[in-house]
Amino acid sequence: MRKSSLWIWALATLLSSALYAQDISGDWQGTLKAGPQEIRGVIRIAKGDSGGWKGTLFAIDQTTDPIPFSSLTLQGSDLKFTIDSVGGSYEGKLSPDGNSVAGTWTQGQPQPLEFRRATKETAWPLDPGMHAVRFVTVDKTADKDVKLEVLDWGGSGRPVVLLTGLGNNAHVFDKFAPRLTATYHVYGITRRGFGVSSAPAPSVNANYMADRLGDDVLAVLDTLKIEKPVLVGHSIGGEELSSVGSRHPEKVAGLVYLDAGYGYAYYDRSRGDLTLDVLDLQKKLEQFQPGNLPRDPKPLVRELLEISLPGFERDLRQLQENLRDQPPPPAGPAPPQPAGPTAGSAIIAGQQKYTDIKAPILAIFAVPHDPPPQIGNDPATRAAFEARDEVSTGAQAKAFESGLPSARVVRLPHANHYVFQSNEADVLHEMNAFIGALP
Repeated sequence: MRKSSLWIWALATLLSSALYAQDISGDWQGTLKAGPQEIRGVIRIAKGDSGGWKGTLFAIDQTTDPIPFSSLTLQGSDLKFTIDSVGGSYEGKLSPDGNSVAGTWTQGQPQPLEFRRATKETAWPLDPGMHAVRFVTVDKTADKDVKLEVLDWGGSGRPVVLLTGLGNNAHVFDKFAPRLTATYHVYGITRRGFGVSSAPAPSVNANYMADRLGDDVLAVLDTLKIEKPVLVGHSIGGEELSSVGSRHPEKVAGLVYLDAGYGYAYYDRSRGDLTLDVLDLQKKLEQFQPGNLPRDPKPLVRELLEISLPGFERDLRQLQENLRDQPPPPAGPAPPQPAGPTAGSAIIAGQQKYTDIKAPILAIFAVPHDPPPQIGNDPATRAAFEARDEVSTGAQAKAFESGLPSARVVRLPHANHYVFQSNEADVLHEMNAFIGALP
């Protein structure tokens, strides 16, 4: 190579390095498509304390809680980051003008995702909801009070209180709640252990039992003098609805289950539920530990042989059928697991069996669910997923309908688990009709 060519090559290399050594700090935003659902994300990049870069994710359509990156690197034009807490990673290329990154987000199934640098004019607000915020003490412990974040979107008319799914805070309803304020006074509660609500020790089982969470809701109603509201729960929020509806139906006008009527909300004895049956079996087996066996163990042994163990075998066979066509997990190391119990795991361990719910009920099920991203786009795999989900979720919807004959059960084909986002118009129509018919 001639000297002149070497100089040209060296100059091009220096220009390229300078181009990609630019400042990438600031907010970047992009939209991830998950079936019919679009999830907006904002990543905030800043210079690291000891060099390099650090970042934070804001999944603004799901939660306002910041989610820190585990790692973030920029080498040339290659931008990479990982978020171990959600088992996700991203690889992309910075554009020559430094204003966009095109790449792939991997959280099970890889999906294309482009981020664009946010400007003052285009930036998405990290907390878009128009609401008042207050904190309500729901439990006094020896260490400190437990306080919950309560959002108030305003409105007039019958009170409606929104309860979240597992892992979300009340801000997940920031887009949905304003659709209700023309007719109702709308509130939202962030349960203990999440968001900016208090997080008592998850190692103490009583802190996250289903009835304890139901008592938290009742404490908010009493403190704020919210009389006879309609409680609306998404996903695991269904257990709080059932806790209140089973023990204190006089406190509410009605209950709305948004893809929330599963085993933790209504236990069907004929079908069972793997999580609940495992918890029940575990408690019985613990009685066989030295020193725990009752004086007369015959009833315990009979219940195990005739009910608990056959039920557990039935649950396992159903699980085996559900997993039959599931694709293998992606290659590579499994996401790191928490070292100890979390609020989420404590809530799962604190589930209870509810069978007699006395309040008026509207239950909306996604049947079958829209396949999640990890299922992929293969038509046969998607069809197999939908067929299995039609059977399992359909059976729970039927059990809910049969066991609670006064309930109105609505099935939304191909809806997302976040039905209030994927099928907002359908949900609003059903809610308005249900609430309008309440005394």
